[in-house]
Amino acid sequence: MSTRHILLGLLATGPSHGYDLKRRHDERFPQARPLAYGQVYTTLQRLVRDGLAEIDGTDSDGGPERTMYRTTHDGARELAQWAAEIAPPAPFVTNEIFAKVVVSILSGGDPDGYLLAQRAAHMTRMRELTALKTAPGADLASVLSADYALNHLDADLRWMTTTAARLTTLTAEVDPA
Repeated sequence: MSTRHILLGLLATGPSHGYDLKRRHDERFPQARPLAYGQVYTTLQRLVRDGLAEIDGTDSDGGPERTMYRTTHDGARELAQWAAEIAPPAPFVTNEIFAKVVVSILSGGDPDGYLLAQRAAHMTRMRELTALKTAPGADLASVLSADYALNHLDADLRWMTTTAARLTTLTAEVDPA
């Protein structure tokens, strides 16, 4: 996910300060890793440096003074271009679960036991996400984000089932000793 473009998107609704942008990011992308304040302000400084955002004054709202930022025409243009780009499927899939299965085979571990434990962890997370999306008053962003994560977890579970059924063959290929 491009923090630069997400912040430009949030600024597209009007001038905001870093604290508000962080809060809105965390609300709009509930299953994403929350942004750190330092990341927000560093990204805002880069956007200003690159001419994609500019300082729009300060605001205090009775508290500490906060710098307000707004997008520029160049920022709006870059955001529109980024949002229209098709995200290419990843040319390589890095799968930590697969790597751990192979390493477990190579090191004399228990790949089947690992897959069972990983499956249990996935099922626990799926129950959490299902509870989140079916909670009374769940907003659509949370539901859609949970659905996305659930589909990925489901694909992992199907892969684990297939891999567990093929462990004997995989073991012979990975460690033919």
